[in-house]
Amino acid sequence: MAEFSMELSEDHVTLRDWVHGFAANVMRPAAHEWDEREETPWPIIEEAANIGIYSVDFLSNAFADKTGLSMMLFLEEMAWGDAGLCMAIVGSSLAVAGIMANATPEQAMEWVPQCYGTPGDIKLGAFGVSEPDAGSDVSGLRTRAVYDEAKDEWVLNGTKTWITNGGIANTHVIVASVAPELGSRGQASFVIGEGTPGIRMGTKFKKMGIRASHTAEVILEDCRIPGRQLLGGKEKLDERLARVREGKKAQSQAAMATFEATRPAVGAQALGIARAAYEFALDYAKERQQFGRPIIENQAIAFKLADMKVHVDASRLLIWRASWMAATRQPFLNGEGSMSKLYASETAVKVTEEAIQILGGYGYIRDNPVERWHRDSKIYTIFEGTSEIQRLVIARAISGVHIK
Repeated sequence: MAEFSMELSEDHVTLRDWVHGFAANVMRPAAHEWDEREETPWPIIEEAANIGIYSVDFLSNAFADKTGLSMMLFLEEMAWGDAGLCMAIVGSSLAVAGIMANATPEQAMEWVPQCYGTPGDIKLGAFGVSEPDAGSDVSGLRTRAVYDEAKDEWVLNGTKTWITNGGIANTHVIVASVAPELGSRGQASFVIGEGTPGIRMGTKFKKMGIRASHTAEVILEDCRIPGRQLLGGKEKLDERLARVREGKKAQSQAAMATFEATRPAVGAQALGIARAAYEFALDYAKERQQFGRPIIENQAIAFKLADMKVHVDASRLLIWRASWMAATRQPFLNGEGSMSKLYASETAVKVTEEAIQILGGYGYIRDNPVERWHRDSKIYTIFEGTSEIQRLVIARAISGVHIK
């Protein structure tokens, strides 16, 4: 087991500095343009692919880090560059997480590469769980998957919403109900390949923040896929459903298995936004003169910055602990993954708001990036489990009580 350490290895420092260079030199100069355009930033994704950031190999190497820190360092720096562009680049990893949490090794080898493609032929992946009537309540999914035994095919019908890369992805991973009477324990994950009839994009959403990331509905209408595209296989599914029907404890839900693995990663992105805003506000406060002196010499401003720094660093500690625990297979006995996501996401909202306040009117206009960072930050308290759901997870973990 890798020991937990606050001292980064030489490899970690090299990775962080390399990604920071991409964030500073490629992402930041392009951030405002793609925020205004609200389109998938294909040229930026292509540049990420050309240097190896957008690839299966990079993702595999990052996840192979026994300390769990490589992916957290990567995501913090990418979101520091720009959260919308970051999500456009890492959005496919949500589909990969959905595949890896449920697939057989053979399925993973077949489908994970199809979420990325190659530098000359970029592909996208999408992970679909949320529905119009099932956001925080994952047990309320209405998308159905029915097995056609005669043809060894699954038939999917339903609507997914708030899906990153939804409808434009080459590979969609969809969580659907196969046994509605069992609620969330009767769900399974399916992978749908490019060109499959019966899957299409619905409404594309115009968002408050992370505008460079495509978010849309995914509509499934008698979408037929081969039986082998049930992740994990039918035999494993049948065994799991039988255990549930017998009253025995089932393994992780299809959706929750993915969320548990990704919460510290979501926190790392929020951390990157918060750090960007703190650094910008600190530099501004040192330079901005009022009443004959830099405004940082006023306690009202200096204390804000002190609190911002405390929250940024505390977020990083919680994220690193959770990622190390996940990498070393330590159980989250107190909801440590949720702690990291909760604290970092709320820190991002608070720190970006304070940055606007420090800049005053200059923070409210689009000439400076802090207003965009504030718009970007809010989604991190909502997706991958709202702040309220994170508190529920933590409360249940520490109390042993099924709090509702």
